[in-house]
Amino acid sequence: MSYKVRETGLRNPRGARQRPGPERGVEAPKSTGAAAAAAGEKRGKNMLQVSHVTKKYGKVVACDDLSFHLDPGSVTVLLGPNGAGKSTIMKSIIGFLRYEGDIKVAGFENKTREARRVMGYIPELPSLYPNLTVSEHMEFLARAYRLSDYKDRVKELFRRFELEDKVKKFGDELSKGMQQKLNICLGLLPQPQLLLMDEPMIGLDPHAIKELKQCFEDMRQDGRTLLVSTHIIDSVDMLWDRTIIMQQGRIRANVTRQELEEDGRTLEELFFDVTEGVERGDMQHTEAPGEDGKA
Repeated sequence: MSYKVRETGLRNPRGARQRPGPERGVEAPKSTGAAAAAAGEKRGKNMLQVSHVTKKYGKVVACDDLSFHLDPGSVTVLLGPNGAGKSTIMKSIIGFLRYEGDIKVAGFENKTREARRVMGYIPELPSLYPNLTVSEHMEFLARAYRLSDYKDRVKELFRRFELEDKVKKFGDELSKGMQQKLNICLGLLPQPQLLLMDEPMIGLDPHAIKELKQCFEDMRQDGRTLLVSTHIIDSVDMLWDRTIIMQQGRIRANVTRQELEEDGRTLEELFFDVTEGVERGDMQHTEAPGEDGKA
């Protein structure tokens, strides 16, 4: 009788779309993300500055002259219906796409080594290696980022997202929900100063959603900056400091929680007023000028 044995190992895993990070041809950080972010503070006060960004696919304009900023230690929710351009601007920020305009992270151009040291990204669709186990995924990422003393954090993330009994499972043996949990753990492990999350709650069970929301609050209390893209308003209704609402590639509203409360509307009311065409005007009066003095 013969048995089919799957080869494993961390040297050259294959079979999945690559995750962003030093393993993709970017030199691994020699200093921590916090150090790079501190250095960036001298270059600009915003953790993220998006200035007049336009992205076209042929004649289709996916993002049309977008400008906004994220304050350090804030949670910003990027809302919009399907096809609004949320994922496109996310991928532009992380450096996956070419675009017109300017994007700076902690004062550095977003595709530079310094910017990559402080950024993290959790994509909408998990990008797992079928020939690595759950624990090997985490070890591979830790090696790529040259993390030290990370094993206790791995155990804590596995405990919080109920992956403790899945550590020896291969990536393609996990259910969609478990793949998404591992996807989130991989994004949280390096503890980036700026974390981009694209539809992170899709496929999660109630316990995982609760833990992820607590992670949002933990990161905010730790002074980290989050940009969370979603079209499910209920999932983020109590988590945000600022909301940016997109539609047809444009920003239709950009407001803080306090301003929305003063306006007398809930987040859901604002969303439908904006996306379904209620004539109350685009709420973009809170967007501060960029470093170049442009709005």
